[in-house]
Amino acid sequence: WLSAASSLLFDDTQEQFKESVHRFAQEHIAPHAAAIDASNYFPKEVNLWKLMGDFNLHGLTSPEEYGGLGLGYMYHCIAMEEISRASGSVGLSYGAHSNLCINQLVRHGSPAQKEKYLPKLISGEHIGALAMSEPNSGSDVVSMKCKAEKVDGGYVINGNKMWCTNGPSAQTLVVYAKTDITAGSKGITAFIIEKGMPGFSTAQKLDKLGMRGSDTCELVFENCFVPQENVLGEEGKGVYVMMSGLDLERLVLAGGPIGLMQACLDVVLPYVRQREQFGRPIGEFQFLQGKMADMYTSLQSSR
Repeated sequence: WLSAASSLLFDDTQEQFKESVHRFAQEHIAPHAAAIDASNYFPKEVNLWKLMGDFNLHGLTSPEEYGGLGLGYMYHCIAMEEISRASGSVGLSYGAHSNLCINQLVRHGSPAQKEKYLPKLISGEHIGALAMSEPNSGSDVVSMKCKAEKVDGGYVINGNKMWCTNGPSAQTLVVYAKTDITAGSKGITAFIIEKGMPGFSTAQKLDKLGMRGSDTCELVFENCFVPQENVLGEEGKGVYVMMSGLDLERLVLAGGPIGLMQACLDVVLPYVRQREQFGRPIGEFQFLQGKMADMYTSLQSSR
């Protein structure tokens, strides 16, 4: 009955896509989900990034010329839901890679930047991340302290970023820094940072309460030189780059909690049919039927 209800939301092609991603996630991701969270590490023995790339999941909103599928955000939401249904940790890392990094490059990158970075990110050969928050600056982005000073041929970045999803393993990162400390929101610029750039390093890996297998860390910039061609968008337009994609990011990442809600129902529904009290399955009791109806209604309204 859950499948019948979800089919009211999707056309036939989207429903087929959902089923195919579900099978992929249950086969390749779900068997590792418990170990991922217990160990606090994204699995290295199973290259999920490459597997998801081979399944064309990273480039759902990317142009075909760079290896993407150009399918749009409904498909991206569906993939986010089904991956998170199998593992919340993998879903979070997938969302940061495919949406926060890849989609920003698709929407704001120059042709040269897209040609350089997108193919390897879409294939899963490289991992992407986005870094905005700082130890004392989260939603209030204008208060960030990370500074990019203009020099010959580019910029020198100094400062820290915190809570960066995929930070420990990312080869390509979208990072925001202040290029003009007096200009407020118009003094922030987005940069493309590459792993291995002199002066750029990762620091403490964070041990989180949930989504533990989604690698998260602090980024450190100590006189890190970034060439001019690595500016994403225009100088001083970093807040535009950030905010113009915010609604799309929220839309796609919302598929993660929906996938977790579905995973809860996946466990609850068989259990209430099997567990017996007073000579009958507990799912026959009106009180529990009401709770299940509330869960189902919350899930479908969220979708």
